[in-house]
Amino acid sequence: MMRLLSLLLVLCFSSVTQAAVKTTILILGDSLSAGYQMPIEQSWPSLLPKELQQKGIEAKVINGSISGDTTGNGLQRLPSLLKQHQPDWVLIELGANDGLRGFPPTTIQRNLNQLIEQSKQAGSQVALMQIMVPPNYGKRYTQAFSNLYPEVAKQQDIPLLPFFLENVIIKPEWMMKDGLHPKADAQPWIAQFMASQLQSIL
Repeated sequence: MMRLLSLLLVLCFSSVTQAAVKTTILILGDSLSAGYQMPIEQSWPSLLPKELQQKGIEAKVINGSISGDTTGNGLQRLPSLLKQHQPDWVLIELGANDGLRGFPPTTIQRNLNQLIEQSKQAGSQVALMQIMVPPNYGKRYTQAFSNLYPEVAKQQDIPLLPFFLENVIIKPEWMMKDGLHPKADAQPWIAQFMASQLQSIL
């Protein structure tokens, strides 16, 4: 009887320990992560925990993404998200809407730095996703926009993750008619891709 009780205690302790080490990831993004025009359970952030679990990583994913958000919107929302969820990691996927509206790269860079610093001050580690935009405002703007992400990542000494849409946009059947947003069919691949990228830093 004592041996059985001891075994049960060990199993319970093991379960509590495993639950305690679950990593909380907050995704702060826009429509690319918000499940644009699809049920939220089909979005890649909703599929991400299962993909990470298959790689031996237990994670709770908080999707703090809102369609249409800019880096400035993210700055307004981040403090309450950090306070509410106390994430271990913050993944920043913002800037596309800034770029589509032609916001100055210096403004975007300043906002990203503030987002990262706020997250660090809250005790979270941070990863930044590279974002790219169509050449609507000319080659010079597009290049300056793309370059600011590695500059911020280097300055802040944080991981820079590749832009998943680069691999999605080459498959027209995965893209919506607007040419900007991935369909639900693309979400499982994006979740697998992001799990592979996150595996090396979590």
